[in-house]
Amino acid sequence: MMKQLIECVPNFSEGRDLTVIKQITDAIESVEGVKLLDVDPGKATNRTVVTFVGEPEPVVEAAFRAMQKACELIDMRKHTGEHPRMGATDVCPLIPVSNISMEETADWARRLAERAGRELDLPVYLYEAAASRPEWKNLATIRAGEYEALPEKLARPEWKPDFGPARFNAKSGATVIGARDFLIAYNINLNTTSTRRANSVAFDVREIGRVLNDPATGKPLKDATGEPLRQPGTLRGVKGIGWYIEEYGIAQISMNITDIGATPLHVAFEACCKSADSRGMRVTGSELVGLVPLDVLLDAGKYFLKKQQRSTGVSEEEVIQIAVKSMGLDELAPFDPQQKIIEYNIAKDDPAAAKKLVRKDLRAFANETAGESVAPGGGSVSAYVGALGVSLATMVANLSAHKRGWDARWAEFSDAADTGQRIKDALLRAVDEDTDAFNAIMTAFALPKSTPEEKAVRKAAIQQATRGAIEVPLRVVRLGLESFALIRQMVDTGNPNSITDAGVGALCARAAVLGAALNVKVNAVDLEDKTYAGDVIAEADAAMAEATRQEASILAVVREKWACKGESCPAQCPCEASPRRSSSVIGNLSRRRNAKRICRSSLPNALR
Repeated sequence: MMKQLIECVPNFSEGRDLTVIKQITDAIESVEGVKLLDVDPGKATNRTVVTFVGEPEPVVEAAFRAMQKACELIDMRKHTGEHPRMGATDVCPLIPVSNISMEETADWARRLAERAGRELDLPVYLYEAAASRPEWKNLATIRAGEYEALPEKLARPEWKPDFGPARFNAKSGATVIGARDFLIAYNINLNTTSTRRANSVAFDVREIGRVLNDPATGKPLKDATGEPLRQPGTLRGVKGIGWYIEEYGIAQISMNITDIGATPLHVAFEACCKSADSRGMRVTGSELVGLVPLDVLLDAGKYFLKKQQRSTGVSEEEVIQIAVKSMGLDELAPFDPQQKIIEYNIAKDDPAAAKKLVRKDLRAFANETAGESVAPGGGSVSAYVGALGVSLATMVANLSAHKRGWDARWAEFSDAADTGQRIKDALLRAVDEDTDAFNAIMTAFALPKSTPEEKAVRKAAIQQATRGAIEVPLRVVRLGLESFALIRQMVDTGNPNSITDAGVGALCARAAVLGAALNVKVNAVDLEDKTYAGDVIAEADAAMAEATRQEASILAVVREKWACKGESCPAQCPCEASPRRSSSVIGNLSRRRNAKRICRSSLPNALR
């Protein structure tokens, strides 16, 4: 059964005393099975956002210990800061990460709240998916009036907390615990020091908008029920206020994006840019508080690439860099993707991830392959060769998207490059998956076989592992065949100056298909399920024939477009006789070829 993972993001009302913060995070790390991902203190807000993940039980235990330590060390009677707050542990949300529902996560939040109220003598309210009352789903509603309003609120029956005593805890205040979807805490920097001006932008964009005032009296307009009339903001699922940050000497719009599906990060950024510009201000950058899912930055990077009319089919690293620079995420502090992106952060200290073949440099990978170990072998190498082949086609697509004079076609080639990146990434994953599959077979063969029961278990494990060792190279076969369509597209319509690169891609794709097919066939021999074995062998044979046909067809086009035919050569030919070539290009080619004509005799045998 796959592990259930939840994330916890408690906010503590201390952002200046690092010794206090360290004691709280030490309490979290004292629980086995919990991984501390991020600690983000803010001096001006006097608040620290901590992020950690793990299975539900250890995460809830770590959250309780952190709250206990916060009650011990933080005195709310002395607390001041820009951010709204009501307790030493102001808010403690649990977020489902994998293999757990929101309802299950809410149950864990209730368990934590009950224990905190009982053992820490804290008034505890439940919010979001764990809320006991509809009006308490919204954190802002519960926190209205902040710490200072608690004595009066707790004396009223309608503000009886969900757990803990209905009396004021002067030192620790009150706490809000709940379960929610992933929330992005995001600050946008303005070239102003005015909190009022920053608030004007926040009111323009936040979902709740602004209260409408009577032009004559300046007082809020109200509806028939007595509630203030509001002009909604432009962004769904966004809460926001403006504040001045003395530490940086600027005003910011502080946002919580609670629905990243409705309002992606880059949409929030652009909306603030538009509002600020209309009010005579400029957005200079932004900052993420805590961590962010990988897809959020990939979506942002691709948005800004499209805005520049550039191909989005570039590496994941480049897409992230474009996102960081476009939104100025590194204006106030360096932005480390390994630290700020949740998936990267979880994986960065994983010993298994560090040993992956795809993390090795080229020389180390070759040395590993050439060593005494039987893995990595032909399957992993086939996957890697396939990744190189489709990468060459992707390169041609990106060069074509960026080619001078082809600006109207950038989207066409961007889509092609996106396809190439998808296939490339899948093939790179298969490099390690193939070796892992082989190692699984070796592990199965090493199982004990002293008794009939042990022999039965061992036999079943070998058959299961063998099937895995078939499925991985079969996936490589299919991906290799899929890459031919992109390679052919680039040969037919891509940048003609890179046609041989696409041709080499075809050579690699054929090698990948044939190499992976050999692994399928050799492993299928040992499979007891002969029907399945026959099916995959037939698919492998057909794929080998098709890959050979595709390679020959593509190379024929490459030969046709590049082979010189003397004075009557086609326009695509780069030789001196071609009417397509400008004098400057011919001069460069001539110098590179020692003034010799490019002709059929100079081409490799495979391209003649």
